[in-house]
Amino acid sequence: MVRQDLTPQELLGYILPSTGKDAARVREVLRQGMVVRGASRFRWAPLELEAAEVAAALVAFPDPRPDRPFEAAQCVRAKLTGGRAAIDLEREAASRKRWFKRRSFWPALLEIAAQLPLKYQHYSYADRADIYAAELSAEAAAELRAQAGLLAYATLERVVREYGYSRLELWVER
Repeated sequence: MVRQDLTPQELLGYILPSTGKDAARVREVLRQGMVVRGASRFRWAPLELEAAEVAAALVAFPDPRPDRPFEAAQCVRAKLTGGRAAIDLEREAASRKRWFKRRSFWPALLEIAAQLPLKYQHYSYADRADIYAAELSAEAAAELRAQAGLLAYATLERVVREYGYSRLELWVER
């Protein structure tokens, strides 16, 4: 067990992935004095707060913005889904260049994404990012498979080439 002092904003940051910006749910979790996030369990002395206090604290956190256009420069993660498994692609890993290659997989992925009808899904408080998604046409999926040779990691290249997927999700930080 690790004891950690958290500011009220940090505590809310751990609660919001479970509750969203629903003040009544946040208030209930604060009253219970515990939240589970991943493999971690956070506990504190139960807090009885007024609804107005909770609502005022939640103002500091972003709201979903369905009208926000996709910004490729702020994109930090992609996920290919629809097959045997989801394929997570972090910008850092997908941006690494293979030896003797002038280009990495990440810009190729974003070029393909720019041709898709991306739709805003929601704001993820856990990831602190807006999530966009699009269904992949057979041509777009084939182009991603063709570009997989740009990935620096052989295992990731194999997975992108071989797995079936039909959907692309993108995480965009604010």
